[in-house]
Amino acid sequence: MNVAVRQETDALAPEAFAPATAPAPLAHLYARVSKHVTPAEWPLIAREVEAIERLKRERNAVVLGHNYQAPEIFNTVADIVGDSLALAREAVTVDADVIVMAGVHFMAETAKLLNPGKTVLMPDMQAGCSLAESITAADIRLLKQHYPGVPVVTYVNTSAEVKAESDYCCTSGNAVKVVRAVAKEWGVNRILMLPDEFLAQNVQKEVPEIELIAWKGHCEVHERFTPQDIRDLRENHPGVVVLAHPECPPEVVAEADYAGSTAGMADYVRDEKPARVVLITECSMADNVAVNHPDIEFVRPCNLCPHMRRITLPSIRRALETMTHQVEIDPAIADRARLAVERMLAIR
Repeated sequence: MNVAVRQETDALAPEAFAPATAPAPLAHLYARVSKHVTPAEWPLIAREVEAIERLKRERNAVVLGHNYQAPEIFNTVADIVGDSLALAREAVTVDADVIVMAGVHFMAETAKLLNPGKTVLMPDMQAGCSLAESITAADIRLLKQHYPGVPVVTYVNTSAEVKAESDYCCTSGNAVKVVRAVAKEWGVNRILMLPDEFLAQNVQKEVPEIELIAWKGHCEVHERFTPQDIRDLRENHPGVVVLAHPECPPEVVAEADYAGSTAGMADYVRDEKPARVVLITECSMADNVAVNHPDIEFVRPCNLCPHMRRITLPSIRRALETMTHQVEIDPAIADRARLAVERMLAIR
């Protein structure tokens, strides 16, 4: 028996036992995430992707993916990607019965506000936002009592209840334009700009003729960056171009070469093509932008958003399988909140 086995084994050349190199499933997608996903992990991820794609066809669904989403979501199952402003605009034109938000809760609410007749799914209802949680509708009502006649411009990173108490919404990408438009339309030079204190302070530098009254809300990702972080990056990575998000403290923005929304940063990289760049924001942003710019070196100071990380491929699949969790907004609140968002979208 031993001889027979040995002879059979010998008859097979050693290379017969080498694993065959099979093409990766969904190879075109794996190429987009290969820097973040090992070949051993990919088959499991590919199965989730295939299941989600099948469910999207069955449900006539689309996935909206924010720029901060993990690469294996952003680069595989997301049909529409972008910053808050882009997702808000695209949500209006979505030709689907079901919208799955691969983002945080206020983004799903915004999608529902703009698509009241569609089903909007939030894969994880615990995917919140420290900035959105920093202010309530009651807070705004008190502020309006204290500042009668002063228009309220509220960041989209807020709940529907807060938007309903606001006159306009804005994003980091259009905040300066919105503030100027509101001041002109209302004939005022004071505006309540809520709730991101740092965004208001950074916008204030662009509109010195308008007094912006701020709130003490902060993003837990962006508030952790410091000017020393930027100086260290420049020392350790000579020639690096620094792009900062305006949710960062003003002293951090002052150290940067450019400040803008996530879409603005992506456009800067595309248009200016810096040899070496660092994005001072949630670090998945760099992973996602880098896919289309293999010749650019991305330095990655990694501050992850724990809320964005709650969205996973399995949770997206489960949302489509079970049609949960459906985002609903009280119609009385939705009508007023929708008006603030639509007023923002009307400003070009």
